[in-house]
Amino acid sequence: MSNSTPDDEIEIRPGMEPLTPEELERFLARARAQGRTLTSEEQYAIFGPAPEKPAPQPLYADVAEMDAALLTHSEVNALADRFFGEQDATLPATPRLIQGVIFDFDYTLVQLTRSTDELMAEGARQADAYMRSTGMTLPDDFWRNIVEARRFAEEKSEEEQEEHIADDAMSFLLQFFGYPASKMDPAVLRRAVDIFYAPEMTAWQPVAGAVDLLRQLHTQGYKVALLANYNCDRVFQRMVDYAGFRPYLDIVLSSSSVERRKPDEIFFNLVLERWDALPHEVIVVGDSLVHDIKGGLDLGAFTVRVQGPTSVQIAYQNEQAAEQVKADAVISELAQLPALVAQWAAA
Repeated sequence: MSNSTPDDEIEIRPGMEPLTPEELERFLARARAQGRTLTSEEQYAIFGPAPEKPAPQPLYADVAEMDAALLTHSEVNALADRFFGEQDATLPATPRLIQGVIFDFDYTLVQLTRSTDELMAEGARQADAYMRSTGMTLPDDFWRNIVEARRFAEEKSEEEQEEHIADDAMSFLLQFFGYPASKMDPAVLRRAVDIFYAPEMTAWQPVAGAVDLLRQLHTQGYKVALLANYNCDRVFQRMVDYAGFRPYLDIVLSSSSVERRKPDEIFFNLVLERWDALPHEVIVVGDSLVHDIKGGLDLGAFTVRVQGPTSVQIAYQNEQAAEQVKADAVISELAQLPALVAQWAAA
């Protein structure tokens, strides 16, 4: 091609004679000025055809199929022992579907050895005598007012589902009889409440097999919690100690410590958060259909009702709720519980 050819007339066609360096430079300058890229035909004419890609090579050479090794059963077992025997002890156990059990306290793990009326009357008389001994002037038979104040507070707690604390109930009662909180010695008030509840502390005795059951669950690695509706936490904690349950429990809570009562889900969720457990990983065990079983069902947990002697109030509530609230299982003695726990843990 002659160098005298004008720039605008340079045309590249596949198979033509290659451009001189000067012609190539002028052509590329014109292409850049026009703001375009070379077409595939122009690239082919200037630079020649693209190099052919080499055919892919196989990653592995062909290997002839081998005959299967014929091993006896004993030889297979020997190989397994040789390669995996030392690891068996370190392999993690199959995870259980149940992490822990939440128990009710009264009439589930313990029973009263004396009537509630007798215990309250005894404690109220002793609290009355103690307050008089500190110089307080009280009406005759003031102890009866202590009993009535407790009953009223318990009824309000059940109605409102918020615990009315025993110390507050005693304080309100004394204010009504001329002892405002500003004039009341807090130490005397606290001592009077403790004396009032003292007869109950040792009147609750473990039911047959309760301690053995808690020990067994604890030994097997299950977490164990105790939740109770009770209006004086320090008294409740002492009752747990008297019963001998403390060494086998992870959590011990009364409604007075959180001011929430079963079946409130918030009460149960405190345990789930502490255990980092999901609702279906726990079992709720109790005697009350309203407090324990309904609370567990609303939570999404497994539920076990312990059917046996209970308080007059719980018996009445159970009768009223029997058609609406159904536990996953019903037992008549605690010895039946481990089999249920094992069954649900392996389900």
